[in-house]
Amino acid sequence: MKAALIDRYGTPDVVQVLDVATPEPKAHQVLVRVHAASINDWDWGILKGSTLFDRLLNGLRAPRVRILGCDVAGRVEAVGAAVKAFQPGDDVYGDLCASGFGAFAEYVCAPEAALVRKPLGMSFEQAAALPQAAMLAVQGLLQVGRIRPRQEVLLNGAGGGVGTIALQLARLHDADVTVVDKAGKLDMLRSLGAQHVVDYALQDFTRQGRLYDLILDVKTKRSPLAYARALKPGGVYATVGGEMHRLFATLLLMPFLSRLSRKHLRIVVLKPNKDLAYVNELFEAGKLVPVIDGTYSLADIRQALRRYGTGDHHGKVVVRMT
Repeated sequence: MKAALIDRYGTPDVVQVLDVATPEPKAHQVLVRVHAASINDWDWGILKGSTLFDRLLNGLRAPRVRILGCDVAGRVEAVGAAVKAFQPGDDVYGDLCASGFGAFAEYVCAPEAALVRKPLGMSFEQAAALPQAAMLAVQGLLQVGRIRPRQEVLLNGAGGGVGTIALQLARLHDADVTVVDKAGKLDMLRSLGAQHVVDYALQDFTRQGRLYDLILDVKTKRSPLAYARALKPGGVYATVGGEMHRLFATLLLMPFLSRLSRKHLRIVVLKPNKDLAYVNELFEAGKLVPVIDGTYSLADIRQALRRYGTGDHHGKVVVRMT
């Protein structure tokens, strides 16, 4: 099979599409013929290896993961002896971040528990765009943020995969939504239902004087105190990712700010695939549609990664295998 491999940290230029052996499923695994996969921050972090934390997590001198790709969508080719939920021919999708990555290839082995059935009306490209971004949005807004109707909600970094899904979820809860991102993404976010838009290059939402019931942050580039300043008393700030020193500072200050100000800082710890059945329900009801910036062939994966690295993409960047 063909797969996109890395053997060292660097730019997208280090990625090579090569022939490798097709994996064989173990007892509780499913062999998936990959139709589409999408790029996530975790893929970018492993590829770049820019920080000490990245290298401590993924390998000091070279990445332990050789085939990137968390989000996968495809058709079951074969199943292990102990698999009960799937059989060859089933269309499935899921997030492989907890099971070794490997989606940027023509085939991948995945644990049975990491996959769900793809709805008939959902394309493989749409399915590949959903798993990790949708889980972070659902778990950040609904389970950690506990969003309620008519709250004032701000989404920072709203133009990517997580933000575009979170925006649709927030509007389903009748929230008054402010989005923050680059100027080039704001019209797209308005079309998804954002009532207020902020160009982060021109305005700092933490200093505008407006207070929010709930902030969901994809970027986490400011200090925890700055985010707390933009919250109402009793408000919740939930981050799903960003700069590690900012996340660490948030972790340290969480209990103190809660006691002193009744403002709550939370870090969303991803539970892969946990709520994909709920996402399927929303999709089938026409209430949630993933935003896809563009699709690239496996041969063009360097170009796809470069596009992702610019931060200009709208929603998800998808890689198509077939």
